[in-house]
Amino acid sequence: MGRRVVPLLLLALAVAVGGCGSGDASAEAASVEPSREAAPPPADLVIPDGQVWVPGGPTTIGVTAGESGMPHERPAFEAEVAPFLLDRSPVTVARFRTFVDSTGYETQAERFGDGAAMDQSTGQWALIPDAQWRTPFGPNQPPAEADHPVTQIAYTDAEAFCTWAGGRLPTEVEWEHAARGAVDDRSPYAWGDDLNEDGRPNANTWTGSFPGNDTGADGYRGGTNPVGRFGETPLGLTDMGGNVWEWTASWYRPYDQRDAPFTPTATSERVQRGGSYLCHPSYCHGYRVSARSHATPESSFAHVGFRCATDLPEGS
Repeated sequence: MGRRVVPLLLLALAVAVGGCGSGDASAEAASVEPSREAAPPPADLVIPDGQVWVPGGPTTIGVTAGESGMPHERPAFEAEVAPFLLDRSPVTVARFRTFVDSTGYETQAERFGDGAAMDQSTGQWALIPDAQWRTPFGPNQPPAEADHPVTQIAYTDAEAFCTWAGGRLPTEVEWEHAARGAVDDRSPYAWGDDLNEDGRPNANTWTGSFPGNDTGADGYRGGTNPVGRFGETPLGLTDMGGNVWEWTASWYRPYDQRDAPFTPTATSERVQRGGSYLCHPSYCHGYRVSARSHATPESSFAHVGFRCATDLPEGS
């Protein structure tokens, strides 16, 4: 099987491109009170365990005038989103193991024989031999814990899981709409205005100075946390910032080119959303609602996972 397309270039992009920026977190965007409340689900809609209802409606994607963000988060644009269901949390190691046990599926990292991870003492990325979803930092490191997000998952692996589970990956517009509470809340984070509240971190991100000094002030030093550990958004979603970046179904394109003709090539990339435990405001503020990252579909990283969406039954 062929090697990944330009993998070493993507190692840097995985942290550096998505939602980079500097400055105090509270200054990233001015909070605006939602103009409406999220609509309740239809009375006859059966919502599966582990998923939440995301109402449809208009939403503004990206950063607007007065909001701070990266150039590829501009220009902001209006989108109309249909209602859908979204996994409450990123897919866990335990859920992915059930999929593998049921299907015999082999991930891209297993086929290639390596996965990408960062040396946290230097900030340098490398392909680690035999790193894969069971042992995301390599076979000589501790195995992935069952209630943590599964990582070292390529886009193609995430797509395969969601299809098996009866769903699909969300688009990046759907992901941001859900993160904004389906009410176009302009707070910088899915949970509100502040990364820390009453001395309590609202997400698993890099604390301290980068690289080499993640203090673990959020309770987790240099790695993932059990899903749901930092509470829920108003819609009932967890881990919509920090912990792991999440694959979406969308091809990466600058927003000002979104309506132009597009044919994917071997080097085209899929969008990731949400930031990760490696993000720090000084170099990667990826846990903001509008932040974007991207990588080729076969790329696997120790800080990237996913969650699935489900379309509503016809007539709902």
